[in-house]
Amino acid sequence: MNWDQIEGQWKQMKGKVKEQWGKLTDDDLDMLDGQRDQLVGRIQERYGIAREEADRQVDAWSRNLR
Repeated sequence: MNWDQIEGQWKQMKGKVKEQWGKLTDDDLDMLDGQRDQLVGRIQERYGIAREEADRQVDAWSRNLR
C-alpha cells in the first residue's frame, strides 16, 4: 500500500499502527494525522532507535499492508 493511501485512510490505519508499535499513544496517532515523517520521528523517539531503523520499520510495515 502506498503512503498516499495510508494517509487517506488514516483513521482506519491507526489500529494497525498501534498493533505494530504499541508504545504509540492515541494522542500520538491523532497528532500524526497520517504523516509518514512524523510517524517515523515518533517511533524513533518512543523506541529509542535510529532514524534509519524507524524508516526501515515503517517501509516494511507499509509494504505488508493489504
